Amino acid sequence: MKPFIYLDNAATTKTAKEVVDAMLPYFTEQFGNPSSIYSIGAAAKEAVSGARQTIARSLGAKDNEIYFTAGGSEADNWALKATAEAYAAKGRHIITSAIEHHAVLHTCQYLEKNGYEVTYVGVDENGILKVDELEAAIREDTILISVMFANNEIGTIQPIERIGEIAKEHGILFHTDAVQAYGQLPIDVDRYHIDMLSASGHKLNGPKGIGFIYIRKGVKIRSLIHGGGQERARRAGTENVPGIVGLGVAAARAVERMEEKAAKETKLRDYLIGRIEEEVPYCRLNGDRQRRLPNNVNFSFRFVEGESLLIMLDMEGICASSGSACTSGSLDPSHVLLAIGLPHEIAHGSLRLTLGEDTTREELDTVVEAVKKIVERLRAMSPLYEDFVRNGKARSQI
Repeated sequence: MKPFIYLDNAATTKTAKEVVDAMLPYFTEQFGNPSSIYSIGAAAKEAVSGARQTIARSLGAKDNEIYFTAGGSEADNWALKATAEAYAAKGRHIITSAIEHHAVLHTCQYLEKNGYEVTYVGVDENGILKVDELEAAIREDTILISVMFANNEIGTIQPIERIGEIAKEHGILFHTDAVQAYGQLPIDVDRYHIDMLSASGHKLNGPKGIGFIYIRKGVKIRSLIHGGGQERARRAGTENVPGIVGLGVAAARAVERMEEKAAKETKLRDYLIGRIEEEVPYCRLNGDRQRRLPNNVNFSFRFVEGESLLIMLDMEGICASSGSACTSGSLDPSHVLLAIGLPHEIAHGSLRLTLGEDTTREELDTVVEAVKKIVERLRAMSPLYEDFVRNGKARSQI
């Protein structure tokens, strides 16, 4: 297999060696069911409890407020659907943002088909939620506000503390999809007044197929999956013990390295942004320049089709994306880029580069040179770009 440069860490991350090492015994030696009473079952139960405690501490939460899921999408579905059902007598109105992950947006659309009303609050040109618009949307029958902590495409970090304050002031539950933020940013559920939070293991060098939802004690939401009494009778099904163990190790590892990793990635991120802005004409940085995930770079290139750019980067051994991995293959432009005001033709020319803990400056230099070459080549084949250059020269002669 030829060497490659991996810059799609928002889609998934490489599972860390120490995470894999921690998981292995629970496939082969300590393989017991945590619900069993014999010793290897008890060992599995203890491992699950240890991971739960680690994750709870990382959020300033209590152990019994953490529930394991199959990933972030399940956690989002649980937060929205179960809240809607449990609080339907109080109201049937939900508020979210226009740039949420589809795990939230599609769940909201499902709820709309089942008698609920959803308000989709807009964002500014940098992807920051319009807080005044959110507050104005609150009604007597509003039961839930769900706003992501940081956007998965453009990296913008939302004013979560203020949103949480507003929700608390009005007696409304507040859920945040923190799939991109957990493990990258410090999160304290009490400080931010968060009632529910979703996260996923494979975004922080943990395994796929495992995640969790934080549910504040006292929140009366119901089970999403029915069956046995696992997860304190709120999420049925035999626990994914190896995955849970791996998630616990990945969470502890992420917290321990967070400050150092964020500083390194921010420096590299800004270096990459600077080079592209200086060396590739007619490009636009998407997302807020300051309130941004440490590892996120998202550009739109005029007169370039994003899918062609990705294919040609892949031919150079560079892994990147144009947005969410969950919508890859779609011919529609990103709903996030449209929400920040980009026209369709520019939104189609987007490139997301997300750094990881192993990313080097030398790799970024290679990527910039490849992007420059490919963008120039694609524009040379574009009649729109040819007209743009011709008209620009004509205007300069007037």
